[in-house]
Amino acid sequence: MAEERRTRPRPTSTTTRRRAPSERGPERAARAACERLAGLIGHRPEGVSGVRRTDDGWCVVVDVLEVPRIPDTTSLLASYEVQLTQDGELLEYRRIRRYRRGAADE
Repeated sequence: MAEERRTRPRPTSTTTRRRAPSERGPERAARAACERLAGLIGHRPEGVSGVRRTDDGWCVVVDVLEVPRIPDTTSLLASYEVQLTQDGELLEYRRIRRYRRGAADE
Protein backbone atom coordinates (compact mmCIF):
# COMPACT_ATOMS: atom_id res chain seq x y z
CA MET A 1 0.00 0.00 0.00
CA ALA A 2 1.20 3.44 -0.80
CA GLU A 3 1.35 5.87 2.06
CA GLU A 4 -0.37 9.12 1.43
CA ARG A 5 1.57 12.09 2.73
CA ARG A 6 -0.13 15.29 3.58
CA THR A 7 1.95 18.38 3.62
CA ARG A 8 1.10 21.46 5.52
CA PRO A 9 1.56 24.76 3.77
CA ARG A 10 4.49 26.61 5.26
CA PRO A 11 3.83 30.08 6.58
CA THR A 12 5.09 32.81 4.33
CA SER A 13 5.86 36.40 5.09
CA THR A 14 2.42 37.34 3.81
CA THR A 15 0.65 34.92 6.15
CA THR A 16 -1.23 36.81 8.83
CA ARG A 17 -1.04 35.52 12.36
CA ARG A 18 -3.09 36.46 15.37
CA ARG A 19 -1.18 38.65 17.75
CA ALA A 20 -1.47 38.15 21.47
CA PRO A 21 -3.18 41.03 23.25
CA SER A 22 -0.79 43.61 24.63
CA GLU A 23 0.18 43.15 28.25
CA ARG A 24 -0.16 46.89 28.83
CA GLY A 25 -3.08 47.69 26.57
CA PRO A 26 -6.38 49.43 27.19
CA GLU A 27 -8.13 46.22 28.24
CA ARG A 28 -5.66 45.67 31.06
CA ALA A 29 -5.90 49.33 32.11
CA ALA A 30 -9.71 49.15 32.23
CA ARG A 31 -9.62 45.97 34.32
CA ALA A 32 -7.07 47.44 36.72
CA ALA A 33 -9.07 50.67 37.11
CA CYS A 34 -12.25 48.74 37.96
CA GLU A 35 -10.45 46.58 40.53
CA ARG A 36 -8.64 49.48 42.21
CA LEU A 37 -11.71 51.73 42.34
CA ALA A 38 -14.01 49.01 43.72
CA GLY A 39 -11.49 48.33 46.47
CA LEU A 40 -11.43 51.98 47.49
CA ILE A 41 -15.06 53.06 47.29
CA GLY A 42 -16.83 49.79 48.03
CA HIS A 43 -19.22 49.96 45.05
CA ARG A 44 -19.14 47.55 42.14
CA PRO A 45 -18.34 48.88 38.66
CA GLU A 46 -21.07 48.67 36.04
CA GLY A 47 -18.70 49.20 33.14
CA VAL A 48 -16.08 51.37 31.50
CA SER A 49 -17.17 54.27 29.31
CA GLY A 50 -13.76 55.58 28.30
CA VAL A 51 -10.07 54.68 28.14
CA ARG A 52 -7.29 56.90 26.86
CA ARG A 53 -3.52 56.83 27.02
CA THR A 54 -1.82 59.72 28.83
CA ASP A 55 1.82 60.77 29.12
CA ASP A 56 2.08 59.00 32.50
CA GLY A 57 -0.13 55.97 31.84
CA TRP A 58 -3.90 55.65 31.42
CA CYS A 59 -7.06 57.61 32.17
CA VAL A 60 -10.12 55.37 32.54
CA VAL A 61 -13.73 56.45 33.11
CA VAL A 62 -15.50 53.83 35.23
CA ASP A 63 -19.29 53.82 35.76
CA VAL A 64 -20.34 52.64 39.22
CA LEU A 65 -23.70 51.75 40.79
CA GLU A 66 -23.79 53.90 43.95
CA VAL A 67 -27.44 53.65 45.09
CA PRO A 68 -29.51 50.69 43.85
CA ARG A 69 -33.24 51.41 43.73
CA ILE A 70 -36.45 49.78 42.59
CA PRO A 71 -37.29 50.23 39.76
CA ASP A 72 -33.76 49.89 38.44
CA THR A 73 -34.18 52.92 36.16
CA THR A 74 -34.15 55.18 39.23
CA SER A 75 -30.83 53.82 40.59
CA LEU A 76 -28.03 56.35 41.04
CA LEU A 77 -24.82 55.80 39.11
CA ALA A 78 -21.60 57.77 39.03
CA SER A 79 -18.72 58.13 36.60
CA TYR A 80 -15.23 58.16 38.08
CA GLU A 81 -12.08 59.25 36.28
CA VAL A 82 -9.25 56.94 37.33
CA GLN A 83 -5.60 57.78 36.58
CA LEU A 84 -3.19 54.82 36.37
CA THR A 85 0.53 54.44 35.74
CA GLN A 86 1.77 52.40 32.77
CA ASP A 87 1.97 49.42 35.16
CA GLY A 88 -1.65 49.76 36.32
CA GLU A 89 -0.95 51.36 39.71
CA LEU A 90 -3.49 53.91 40.92
CA LEU A 91 -2.35 57.53 40.85
CA GLU A 92 -5.67 59.24 41.59
CA TYR A 93 -9.42 59.06 41.09
CA ARG A 94 -12.31 61.50 41.25
CA ARG A 95 -16.06 61.41 40.70
CA ILE A 96 -16.88 63.46 37.63
CA ARG A 97 -20.62 62.83 37.30
CA ARG A 98 -23.60 61.42 39.19
CA TYR A 99 -26.82 60.52 37.40
CA ARG A 100 -29.98 58.38 37.40
CA ARG A 101 -29.76 55.22 35.30
CA GLY A 102 -32.79 56.24 33.27
CA ALA A 103 -31.54 59.77 32.56
CA ALA A 104 -30.42 60.61 29.05
CA ASP A 105 -27.07 62.34 28.41
CA GLU A 106 -27.33 66.08 28.08
